[in-house]
Amino acid sequence: MPEPSNLSVTRGVPSRRRNRLGPWLAVASLLSLLTVALALAYWAWQPATLRIVVGPAGSDDQTLVLAIAKAIEAKGGAVRLTPIETDGTLQSLNLLGSGKTDLAVARGDLAMPSDANSVAILRRNFVLLWAPTGRKGVPKSKVTDIASLSGRRIGIVGLGDANLNLLRVILGESGVNPQKVTTTQFGTDRISEMTQDTTLDAFMMVGALDDKIIAETIAATTRLRGEPKFLSVDVSEAIAERHPLYESEEIPAGAFAAAPQRPDDKIETIAVNHLIVAPTSLSEDAVGAFTRELFAVRPSLVKELPGASHIQKPDTDKDAALPAHPGAAAYIDGNERSFIDKYSDYIWGVVLLLSGLGSVAAWLRHYLRREERSENALHRDRLLNAISSVREATSLDDLAAMQGAADDILRETLVCHEDGAIEDGDLAAFGLVLAQFHQAIVDRRAVIAQIRHADAAQKSDGAVLQPFPISTAAR
Repeated sequence: MPEPSNLSVTRGVPSRRRNRLGPWLAVASLLSLLTVALALAYWAWQPATLRIVVGPAGSDDQTLVLAIAKAIEAKGGAVRLTPIETDGTLQSLNLLGSGKTDLAVARGDLAMPSDANSVAILRRNFVLLWAPTGRKGVPKSKVTDIASLSGRRIGIVGLGDANLNLLRVILGESGVNPQKVTTTQFGTDRISEMTQDTTLDAFMMVGALDDKIIAETIAATTRLRGEPKFLSVDVSEAIAERHPLYESEEIPAGAFAAAPQRPDDKIETIAVNHLIVAPTSLSEDAVGAFTRELFAVRPSLVKELPGASHIQKPDTDKDAALPAHPGAAAYIDGNERSFIDKYSDYIWGVVLLLSGLGSVAAWLRHYLRREERSENALHRDRLLNAISSVREATSLDDLAAMQGAADDILRETLVCHEDGAIEDGDLAAFGLVLAQFHQAIVDRRAVIAQIRHADAAQKSDGAVLQPFPISTAAR
């Protein structure tokens, strides 16, 4: 009689019981991945902080930039602005060129870093030239137009080279030798001194049309030296054609005073933009976000600072003298890419990477559990071989022992399947063998029961048919 022990399960394999922690480990891994994903998302969606240099202290530029930074922060958008004070636009551009700032406020006709791009126009500065017509006791200026400036003295408001260079361009294009014009520059804190200087034949200022300093300076020269004669830059279109950083503009009548109207008629002039600029290397996303936030808060800024109404979008034409930054141009032209557009390549790359890692992990798992699969195949073969032993069994006790061993094998197989050591196909094959085994058990039990019943019946019949002994006397 075959020993039922040939179905016994190999004991002392605790790894399978330990593998029951697999689902919990999977949950822990999933939570870890989720934590990492949330951390990365938190980092990615943190507001970008951009440094912007502006100066000098107390200037209209600084006041406006501080208001913009405050409004953007209050809005709670995707960007923050950190203003840094400088001595003026020259220092601001030096810091931009050396990479010590992200944004700078400067006039468009200054020497920009080679990689500077425009982000926004803060205002448009107009060139204003005028000569006093004289009053009682004060000599009348002989300047009536730009051509008559030759041999004269001009007072220029502004200490840098920007206004002086601009005047030389206007004079040269108007046919006047700049060397024959004497210039004296005054800071904004010396305007009163300039207006009282009777040796000056004309004055020049550059700024926004609603600049209070310009209006006050014109009013001061009017009181001291008579009504102003505004000088038209008749060659403004030619200047704009030859010098792309300048534009031909008109100053409307009454721009500086309504009664009396100053000027009394529109005059042609030159304009130059006052800009926020950024290097090309600055992130397109950051610049696009800043540009979007700037024009979003612009309407609210106008209520507090009327000068904010001059903020405009830069020229996005690629042939512009100072091209718009790609991030600003994308926002202005409506070509901003969505999150999927920006990161689709990375997303697919991560998906492919995870797929590859998953395949590698599956292969490694399959390889590490090769012993369990081999053992399971061995159990299946034992169970298959045991079918012939079942058919030869002669007692119910033997069948019960083999059934118990088969139950242990089944339990072990199910644990292996739950742990992923064996696949569904292997489990189906095992189930088929197990079904045959159980059927063999059922059939053999029926046979043994019939044999026992027959034996019992035979013994019973033998007892009934035994001949009754006949006494001698009877015979």
